[in-house]
Amino acid sequence: MSTFLIAAFLFFIGSLLGWCLEVVFRRFFSAKKWINPGFLAGPCLPLYGFSLCLLYFMAGLENVLPIKSDIWRKIILFAAMALCITAVEYIAGIIFIKHMKIKLWDYSNEWGNIGGIICPKFSFFWAVLSAIYYFGIHPHILNALEWFSRNLAFSFCVGFFYGILVIDVAFSTNIVAKVRRFSKENDIVMRYEELKEHIRTQKAERQEKMKFLLSMYSSVPITEHLKEYYEKHKEEYLAAKFSKKS
Repeated sequence: MSTFLIAAFLFFIGSLLGWCLEVVFRRFFSAKKWINPGFLAGPCLPLYGFSLCLLYFMAGLENVLPIKSDIWRKIILFAAMALCITAVEYIAGIIFIKHMKIKLWDYSNEWGNIGGIICPKFSFFWAVLSAIYYFGIHPHILNALEWFSRNLAFSFCVGFFYGILVIDVAFSTNIVAKVRRFSKENDIVMRYEELKEHIRTQKAERQEKMKFLLSMYSSVPITEHLKEYYEKHKEEYLAAKFSKKS
């Protein structure tokens, strides 16, 4: 099977399973509520898709490592995998913060964090996930790919996923562009998950009063949500901006 098809399959599986993992993690360990992570509307986290592709290709480099001990070779491999995924996470975080003026996740309260984008704690989790992938998934990848090539129905599902993904990216990028424009005008970096939570809260409140039916995808302009959210957190942003200047 060609490298392109392998990468397409892995990206599909990684994006979907990564989204499920993040939803469960936020519900039971961090935010304690159900949250749709990422900037896309659908159940897809491209960061995990890219990471799974990276793990697949890095796993093939194990025998290249000049280390005789099998145990140490695997430990070094898992550490290298974690560092590479951390690098991908950092690059993605920087792109969204610097160019989109959006912060999709925030590790500012974690020890040893860099810019609130990466931290040792989650790099360790990446190493654990790398080990789980290596022992539990990687040995079965080729069999799964062979099955995938022989089952056209599943192939159709993967193709359907990419079709929906293209539409989702276009739709979500339009929303992000409006958030970016507002953030640049006010010289802030918007915390995207907080913004989505604010929109959900406003929707519930206005539905109770039977005035409006609100959501990020409703007829109410996103700029109205942005202004309300900014006014609510204005003092916090101004304080952060002042501390940077001082």
